[in-house]
Amino acid sequence: MTELREIGPDRTLLLLDDDEPFLKRLAKAMEKRGFEVETAETVAEGTAIATARPPAYAVCDLRLEDGNGLDVVEVLREKRPDCRIVVLTGYGAIATAVAAVKVGATDYLAKPADATDIVNALLAHEDTLPPPPENPMSADRVRWEHIQRVYELCDRNVSETARRLNMHRRTLQRILAKRSPR
Repeated sequence: MTELREIGPDRTLLLLDDDEPFLKRLAKAMEKRGFEVETAETVAEGTAIATARPPAYAVCDLRLEDGNGLDVVEVLREKRPDCRIVVLTGYGAIATAVAAVKVGATDYLAKPADATDIVNALLAHEDTLPPPPENPMSADRVRWEHIQRVYELCDRNVSETARRLNMHRRTLQRILAKRSPR
């Protein structure tokens, strides 16, 4: 099992995500774990908090309605170099993970990540790897998430999405009509 560090005397945590229900649930869960949580839903709000009251810990969503969460990571790194930052995203890719780490993120997690995964990433020692998730996404769920991401990137155009995925349009329509797998 991975050895975790203590939260420490400064328990301030910035949560930045534009998914309001997720943000509220995560804030409650992190408060129960001993953090002093401050939330933001936009890059502008996150930047203002990072500038005025740089926290000891931060969890930033990558894609936000008004920009990129990595902009807030850069401000945090500048204002508080010792801040431990985890970047969350529903669009997991190697390129974005590398970009997040280059601008100063401590770790990078793909959604859906629960509070335990996030705490493990925030408190892990630099020289140890965080433990694998307790309930990783199934292969069907990963495939479904990828299809949804491409569909959104194609502005919800079924024909263009099917072409890019090298898939028959009707097959794609059937997949999109179903609920997400677990």
